[in-house]
Formats: sequence, C-alpha cells, structure tokens
Amino acid sequence: MAKVISTLFISADGVAEIDPDWHFPYFDENMGRAVGEDYDTADVLLIGRETYDSFAGAWPDREAAGGDDAPFAKQLGDVRKVVVSRQPLEFSWRNSELIKGDLLDAVTSLKADAGIRGILIPGSISVVQQLLAAGLIDELRLLVHPVAARKGRRLFDDGDAPYHLRMTATEAFPTGVIRVIYSPTEAPIKVGYDEVKDQVPDGR
Repeated sequence: MAKVISTLFISADGVAEIDPDWHFPYFDENMGRAVGEDYDTADVLLIGRETYDSFAGAWPDREAAGGDDAPFAKQLGDVRKVVVSRQPLEFSWRNSELIKGDLLDAVTSLKADAGIRGILIPGSISVVQQLLAAGLIDELRLLVHPVAARKGRRLFDDGDAPYHLRMTATEAFPTGVIRVIYSPTEAPIKVGYDEVKDQVPDGR
C-alpha cells in the first residue's frame, strides 16, 4: 500500500494557513532539506483546489526562469498531480488531473495502486482534515515554527474524538523550527489520577 503523507508548515499554536510574514524568516537550508525529503517520498501529489491554483500560478514560471529554484520547480512539474475540486478545471500545468469521484474512494484506490510508491499532500488543509477523519493519513510531517500566529486556519478542527499520534522522528533546527513526524495510532489505555499520583513531584 502506498503511504499517504501530509506535509505542512505550522505555527506553535496550530495554524497551518501560511502567512509569509511568519514563515519565510525561518526558511533555511535545513527546512529546504526537510521539504526535499518529503517530496522525494512520493510520485503523486494530492492537492486541494486553492493549493493547486497557488502552485500552478508560481512554479511553472519559476521553472521557466531558470533560477535557483528551477530544479525543484521542474520536479513539481514532472510529478503527477491529482487535484481535489468540486468544479471542473482546465489545467495549464503539465501532469495535472482532476480527482475521479469521491475523495475517500479515490484515495483508497490510489493507496492500493501497485504502481504508486507514495502520495504527498502539501498544504491543502481541508483535504488533510477529511482524510484524517477517515483514517487515511499515514504520516503527518510538521515543520513547527517558533511563533504563535494567533489567526488563520488550524490543522486540527473541532470534533468529538481526539486524534492520538505516535511520534516517529523529531529534529530541531537552529532557527527554532522543530520538524516532527507523527503517525496516527490507537488511544492509550485509559487512566485516572489514582494511577499516576505516585509520579507527582515529591516536594523536595
């Protein structure tokens, strides 16, 4: 089964809607490496309409300009891009296609496709939220910025049940950004205060 990986820039208070004012000051070679590693996991990008419009409005021109970011722009152009949209789209960026049918059914089919190594979701908060709720996300790769954004859309929306996560890797960058990789997991055994009271400080 192909892994579905969500990669997000996120603030310390959980805002995943990027504001350039709090994001770009922390983008260094370490974050660039982490982003590259995330994209190297996948041969399919799954992206929402807004993220697609943002990417398609910038990366083809950057590829054509031939600057420092042109190789990454070419990588984005070459990869298969599956776009989640309720409206029909006319694509100008190569290797782009509209998702077929229901999101959950389509992602289940992509995961089961033996020809697909991995599926990466950059940004696309609403897509990630739907797939988290359906249990279809295999990894959350978060680049947590040392800033409380205080406004903007958060990754974890209100719901009836918590999401339990298992940390599989962490890395702290000199900028204060923390890279953390989580996998969804089962809830821990339920305990109350009586089971943990022997762990409180001894008051010395």
